[in-house]
Amino acid sequence: MHFRRRQQVATAGFAVAALALAACSSSSSSSTSSAAGSTSSASASSNSSLSGTLNGSGSTFQTVFQESAISAFKSVDPGITVNYGSGGSGKGRTDLASGVVNYAGSDSPIPASELSTFNGKTVLYFPVIIGPIALAYNLSGVSNLKLDPATIADIFQGKITTWNAPQIAADNPGVSLPSTTITTAVRSDSSGTTQNFTLFLKDAEPSVWTLGSSSTIKWPTSSRAGSGNSGVAQIIKTTSGAIGYVDYADAKASGLSMASVKNSSGAYVAPSPASASAAAAGVTVAPNLTFAAAWASGATSYPVTYQSWDLVYAKQPTANDAALLKAYIGYLLGPGQQLSGGLGYAPLPTGLDQKAVAQLSQITG
Repeated sequence: MHFRRRQQVATAGFAVAALALAACSSSSSSSTSSAAGSTSSASASSNSSLSGTLNGSGSTFQTVFQESAISAFKSVDPGITVNYGSGGSGKGRTDLASGVVNYAGSDSPIPASELSTFNGKTVLYFPVIIGPIALAYNLSGVSNLKLDPATIADIFQGKITTWNAPQIAADNPGVSLPSTTITTAVRSDSSGTTQNFTLFLKDAEPSVWTLGSSSTIKWPTSSRAGSGNSGVAQIIKTTSGAIGYVDYADAKASGLSMASVKNSSGAYVAPSPASASAAAAGVTVAPNLTFAAAWASGATSYPVTYQSWDLVYAKQPTANDAALLKAYIGYLLGPGQQLSGGLGYAPLPTGLDQKAVAQLSQITG
């Protein structure tokens, strides 16, 4: 399987009319159906009469998917130009609230602390991809590392500082572990990957993990921070003894080793699109299509799985803006899902994909 390194597309110079957005519902829920490779009923036919430009920014987790989908979409709707600039989920939400972009890639729902910046208007969440957060590491001679959530929590809290610590040895009986000092690699930017990684630790080990769950965390001073998933991957690749949380696609592209993580059923599971699909199969989805795939049940579920949405305003400035967004997001939910597996992502569960397609009608001009 070939993985491309992530590139960032500049978002500077976007000219988009001021948009409005709103607090999202967070209560009642319903379950999705199986996560076996989904295909959507979203139309793949050409809308040759459509013309215009869409600008998006945000989640670095989405970057490879967005780049591939944008390239493929051009052959379907050649009159539509789509640009996507990564920079982290927090930046995407800020850009959307500021009217800089038409859509924002975000790996987590809008935090309560940010809702006021959207002036109480309506935002729609369109889930587009699911994938694993890898515990990638650089440790010579150790190729099949296993880690328990409590061990991971104490590594990232700075309580476990060497690779031959008793807790790591207990997870890896019979493995010769070096006394190398552990360097944790973390995100420097506001990140949905951080939010979901720390949510996993909070859910899996609430009595052990003390740093909370947020898009930014006050990490121990011994941590090394990088911008974006690619920045974290680079730290790991160039630092002996490093371990960090990074999306699977970037970990694969960088040739990094990845640990198997103990899930809620007690099985050690390696990150992969298949194990992420298993985690996503049983998620509980709120009416606004938000959910969390971390620490999902199931013997084959990878426990550090996360998801990403494209956020758009329900009310667009013009009917053409609405039509452009419907066409592109409809493509992501339809043929775009076929791109997922080859890029290191998991397709949406069929039931969730269908709900997202049905929600396209709520985008109006």
